[in-house]
Amino acid sequence: MLTHLKTLSGHQNPVYALANSDKSEKFYSAGNDKGIVEWSLADMAFVKVKMPVQSSVYCLHHFDNLLFVGERSGAFSVYDLHKEEMVIRVNAHLKPIFDIKTVKSKNELITTGEDGTVAIWSLTDFTEIYRFQAAYDTVRTIAISPDEKEIALGFKDHLIRIYNLNDYSLKQTLESHSLPVTSLTYHPTGKYLLSGSRDAQLKIWSLPNYELMQSITAHMFTVYDIAFHPTLPYFATSSQDKSIKIWDAENFKLYKILSIEKSGIGHSHSVNKIIWSNDGRHLISTGDDRQVMVWEMQI
Repeated sequence: MLTHLKTLSGHQNPVYALANSDKSEKFYSAGNDKGIVEWSLADMAFVKVKMPVQSSVYCLHHFDNLLFVGERSGAFSVYDLHKEEMVIRVNAHLKPIFDIKTVKSKNELITTGEDGTVAIWSLTDFTEIYRFQAAYDTVRTIAISPDEKEIALGFKDHLIRIYNLNDYSLKQTLESHSLPVTSLTYHPTGKYLLSGSRDAQLKIWSLPNYELMQSITAHMFTVYDIAFHPTLPYFATSSQDKSIKIWDAENFKLYKILSIEKSGIGHSHSVNKIIWSNDGRHLISTGDDRQVMVWEMQI
């Protein structure tokens, strides 16, 4: 199903963030290094340092022709991939930014992080539209429903809170995880919400009512990321336990484990981030071992 294709080296420190380009053969990575790195999937090679950064990068987000960079400093940068230039750098939060998402239908950008605030910005001129205090501790992760009606936030206090996207009013609070929520992803068609946590559990919440359908002990330690395949009924999870797992998106059956222990090749430390390439042919993973790994999908 998935086989190791290439390990890309070059980062000198742990890597926390990945993002696709608008061109299918390129992607970006960033972490505790001094810049955003551009890679080629066509050549399976380093291309260049795309842009310097002033502090560690905890999240990358690609939208339209823009790359958004969330930093440990609490600032976010906007880089135009077509013009290859920085558009703006905004001092958005008092503490690190952990996640950035865009709401296409509202032309809005959402940032959140360690200060517990959620800030909404105009995608036109990057001015602040609205801000609210969602918690007094870290908001770790953001998921936006496919119909862009709701937003789910994962918190350090182990709760998931669901907000209406039209006015950012609180709709529902989900309490099932016992430790901080570290990953959230909606099914591409909006059938359910997946949540992962430091408690190693993967939870499936049915929509529209967010009833808990199933709890799976997915990993040995923190579930850091969840990523649905762009066209096929699978999703991948990555963990602090150094493994990546591939699951059936219909019945939640475990298909494959990608790890040194299982297959002799994999990450030697925590796997912090995973993304599928735009065409779905590759899974890209990275983490504390400073390596970027490319896995090929066998269909």
